[in-house]
Amino acid sequence: MGSVLRYLTTLAAVRFVSPTFPVGTLVVNVVGCFLIGFVHAFATLTARISPEARLFLTTGVMGGLTTYSSFNYEALALVEQARVAAAVLYTVATVLGCAAAGLLGTWSARALAASG
Repeated sequence: MGSVLRYLTTLAAVRFVSPTFPVGTLVVNVVGCFLIGFVHAFATLTARISPEARLFLTTGVMGGLTTYSSFNYEALALVEQARVAAAVLYTVATVLGCAAAGLLGTWSARALAASG
């Protein structure tokens, strides 16, 4: 499921945003980091997600959705195309975006768990 979502997101990003900048991979990695942070925190703070469902969602769905190997390939391809500024922007946006999204997901799950 995650891999299919990644593929569809990449197709949409190429079509609607940019065929020359890896927006699709950036989006799935940031969204995936938010979701994995949320699911992990929510599952550990509440009993609403079973250990089996947490494993399926984090390893199966989010593992298929996010992709470090594609990120690495696309960053190196930008460097090989002499688009070093774009490669740096993509790398920084991915690392900072994923870290921020993971924290936001964790904080969101904590707030939701505390509310009910």
